[in-house]
Amino acid sequence: MLIQIVLGTALIFLSILVAGLAFWAMEVLLARLRPWLLREPHRPKLALMLSVSVVWVLIVVTAGVWIWAFTLRALGIFATMEASVYFSLVAFTTLGFGDILLPLEWRLLGGMAAANGLLSMGLLTAMLIEVLRHVRLSQIEDRRRKH
Repeated sequence: MLIQIVLGTALIFLSILVAGLAFWAMEVLLARLRPWLLREPHRPKLALMLSVSVVWVLIVVTAGVWIWAFTLRALGIFATMEASVYFSLVAFTTLGFGDILLPLEWRLLGGMAAANGLLSMGLLTAMLIEVLRHVRLSQIEDRRRKH
């Protein structure tokens, strides 16, 4: 049990670290794009940033799933990488089909993967909202300064 808790905690930490680094990278990207984002027209650029942010979130979620999948496969819990990815995705998204289960000696990892998915989704939702809020508020502020 202790091994599962330590391993699950390390995987959660690694996944959240990846999400945090992605958030930081998005912030750097926004800073670099700021002059372009402030120029008219604003609405298409906001829509573009929404699209980029959603793809960014999907990439980060995918990275988290693969971190879990590689670990489960390396531990020999699943015979194929496809089964590892499938289980990780189902657990990470808290979908929980239950058609593929962890062996009893590793079952705590399933709950920890689900907790990791919940944490990641919350963090990434916050990132998505923050990106859109930042872009739109900057555009409104710039427009007010010009008038």
